[in-house]
Amino acid sequence: MNSGFWSEVLETCQQIQQVVAPRLLEWAGQSPSDRKADGSLVTRADLWADQKITAMLQQQFPHHGYLSEEGNHTYGGEQWCWIIDPIDGTTNYSHGLPIWCIALSLLYQGTPVFGYVHVPGLQQTFHGFYQAPDHANGAYLNEKPIRVKVSEPNLQTFFSLCARSTDVLKRSFPCKIRMLGSASYNLLTVAAGYTLGAVERTPRIWDLAPAWPIVHAAGGHWQWLDPPEPWQRMFPLQPGHEAGSRIFHTLVSASSSLGQFFAAYIV
Repeated sequence: MNSGFWSEVLETCQQIQQVVAPRLLEWAGQSPSDRKADGSLVTRADLWADQKITAMLQQQFPHHGYLSEEGNHTYGGEQWCWIIDPIDGTTNYSHGLPIWCIALSLLYQGTPVFGYVHVPGLQQTFHGFYQAPDHANGAYLNEKPIRVKVSEPNLQTFFSLCARSTDVLKRSFPCKIRMLGSASYNLLTVAAGYTLGAVERTPRIWDLAPAWPIVHAAGGHWQWLDPPEPWQRMFPLQPGHEAGSRIFHTLVSASSSLGQFFAAYIV
């Protein structure tokens, strides 16, 4: 393992962005959609992007494993495995709302060590390394280092909800609320210092793996609000597990103390 490998990983993700993002932008708000068995939305653009991204990664890294929202869901135990979400925020995308992402993650021995999230409509690109072999930790937005911002919760600070977490609004909440419609971007608002915290009630591995290294490298605190049994934990992935069916109620905060504070409002 050397720096050349990680340069190749990053450059490949950038090449994928250059090929896939312009086409997705062209189709935004226009791509026909259907409902999947789990009730979530899928567009023809999702399927095209999934196939294109997977093909480009396989060409560059033929010995790696691949899991994607629209493709293979079962981890085969590969030392290196990619997680692909071709469009995170499909409902936003299908309506032409520009908060959606191309989200990728590279796992080492079942745990995400590299994340890459491109938001074409906002011209924002996040990437990060966390506990990656032979690479320093770091989180970046448009190639500039980012870090969480810790402050006292008040009505001049933001907290980001998902659509399934609105029960918290039945009582007074200590921050202003934002709802964005893309799980990866939701969690990355904490890494970028935009929000003090963000919650996702029903995310799957494609929603979490790309943000995991970036949030951790930026100093964020990650916690499961419904702690799974040890054998059910998301990371490290276990060979043979069907990753797409598992959901994890997730809270990301700018610090552990803020995580404890916000959890009392959400659980």
